Amino acid sequence: MTAQEKILYTGKTHTTGGREGFARSDDARLEVRLSSPGSDKPGTNPEQLFAAGWSACFIGALGLAAAQRKLQLPAETAVDAEVDLAKAEGGFFLRARLAVSLPGIAPDLARSLIAEAHQTCPYSKATRGNIEVDLTLA
Repeated sequence: MTAQEKILYTGKTHTTGGREGFARSDDARLEVRLSSPGSDKPGTNPEQLFAAGWSACFIGALGLAAAQRKLQLPAETAVDAEVDLAKAEGGFFLRARLAVSLPGIAPDLARSLIAEAHQTCPYSKATRGNIEVDLTLA
């Protein structure tokens, strides 16, 4: 860590059983049963959790982009995130689509906010160059 870095938060979880297991955060705010994608077993899967986290973070980044323009995001701002678990000859990989809804904001401005959010969102930064990401204005 450099002198300029400041850790704002550290998420901590303990997971057992892999895709057919259970995950719990150290503060017990998250307790989730896990199941493989497409199974009929109860629980969610890592791809859904990743989509939920990324979309929430992306809305935060949209808020920062809007605030820099002295705008307020519409209360109905939403991100529909889809994260694919795929397989090719090289093995498993992820691919994602984020459809952003910014009702009441002009399309050109909305696209600009989306592009800026994609540059600042930590999830977008973590995936940049690693997975295919498609951003659309819904």
